[in-house]
Amino acid sequence: MVLSLSSLALIVLLACFTGSVLQCNGFPSHRNNPFRHHPRFAKHNYRDALTKSIIFFEGQRSGRLPSNQRITWRKDSGLSDGTAMHVDLVGGYYDAGDNVKFGFPMAFTTTMLSWSVIEFGGLMKEELQNAKQAIRWATDYLLKATAHPDTIYVQVGDAKKDHSCWERPEDMDTPRTVFKIDKNSPGSDVAGETAAALAAASLVFRRSDPTYSKLLVRRAIRVFEFADKYRGPYSNGLKKVVCPFYCSYSGYQDELLWGAAWLHRATKSPTYLNYIQVNGQTLGAAEFDNTFGWDNKHVGARILLSKAFLVQRLQSLHDYKGHADKFICSLIPGAPFSSAQYTPGGLLFKMSDSNMQYVTSTSFLLLTYAKYLTSAHQVVNCGGTMVTPKRLRTIAKKQADYLLGDNPLKMSYMVGYGPSYPQRIHHRGSSLPSVAKHPAKIQCSAGFNFMNSQSPNPNILVGAVIGGPDQHDRFPDQRSDYEQSEPATYINAPLVGALAYLAHSFGQL
Repeated sequence: MVLSLSSLALIVLLACFTGSVLQCNGFPSHRNNPFRHHPRFAKHNYRDALTKSIIFFEGQRSGRLPSNQRITWRKDSGLSDGTAMHVDLVGGYYDAGDNVKFGFPMAFTTTMLSWSVIEFGGLMKEELQNAKQAIRWATDYLLKATAHPDTIYVQVGDAKKDHSCWERPEDMDTPRTVFKIDKNSPGSDVAGETAAALAAASLVFRRSDPTYSKLLVRRAIRVFEFADKYRGPYSNGLKKVVCPFYCSYSGYQDELLWGAAWLHRATKSPTYLNYIQVNGQTLGAAEFDNTFGWDNKHVGARILLSKAFLVQRLQSLHDYKGHADKFICSLIPGAPFSSAQYTPGGLLFKMSDSNMQYVTSTSFLLLTYAKYLTSAHQVVNCGGTMVTPKRLRTIAKKQADYLLGDNPLKMSYMVGYGPSYPQRIHHRGSSLPSVAKHPAKIQCSAGFNFMNSQSPNPNILVGAVIGGPDQHDRFPDQRSDYEQSEPATYINAPLVGALAYLAHSFGQL
């Protein structure tokens, strides 16, 4: 259906009287935020959810924990990581519920945490420092992993052997094997993502720690050159190691475009703009794919590059507005070209395995694109149907609200938030007695007695967002069900930005 602008205006006006306040306001300015004095309109405490979404990362830390560690049932772990190859790889994050450090999703987590701060850090108040600490815990590790030219250490731990045990990270005695990519066994995907992470993080620290920021951007430039010069997916040379866990199913072209986009934003060098203009099409800029996550970055690159056209008026990137619009139109229920599936309760549903990662990443992109569109006084044209930034924010808010408890089960899918949340998440550290309560080592196979138990997890992994319900809004809360019950760093990372926006919009920050 094609709507005239006058009809659209009438619909928006009616929505202002019948819908939520969020539908009727643009991106609030710092000086004149129309929501600041109306927190009563918010169903949820987005500020509390934001705080918890960042605390979660402390529960995923590997290495020597600091004195200000807030998830206190976790202790030091992986203190000899890297010694197998005579390198220091202590630190970083465990990606999910096991004890392996996978470089590909860790880098994507870092990029998305950084993007959250870049777009919405100005709204975060005291949580900004906590978010920066979460980023730095990752970038300190990524700097270690990229210390040697034309080499990236992309994994610590043998996933198959790790998964055959149910152990606390503090107890783990499975092999801490180190895997790398180099000139002879390239990995443009993980290298491109690592370059993106370092470049994005350099923007986060540009003012607060310029020396660190320069180190990050210099390393990002070097890592991207390696990714581009020695091309190939890392799951070719490391197939037995990284597949099926973090296989590069979408290829490496998306990461090269994504990495170049972040280096363009971080350096403002014409080198990267020229690279994007020359290589964009061959790297899949115009391909239609509408899934954004640790494997496929095309959609994120399109949204990111659209800013250069929308806000900075860079005409040479005009096409990226159209590419971004196609993705947005695919999400709008009832609009032409709409292809997204939603559960009966209204949750965006992409796939059964860890679906919530796509909910959080998509919500972040909707809010970020709405910010860019508002700055440029633009809308999205979906086959003649005009979609406003307000509509994008409304969809994003609905997804966040579902995650926080507005769903058929009235359950929050963030651990520790709200009166009802998952009790038996698929997470070794959370499900086993803490070192403080049970100092003696729990052996590899003995841990499965706890994994198979119906008892609630003894340690609350505050802020962890899990895979979530199925396509019928059902959630069994079974520890063995890793598809629905496992948390992951890349589920939380984009949610940090979305919650910061929502908390600010409703006067909670």
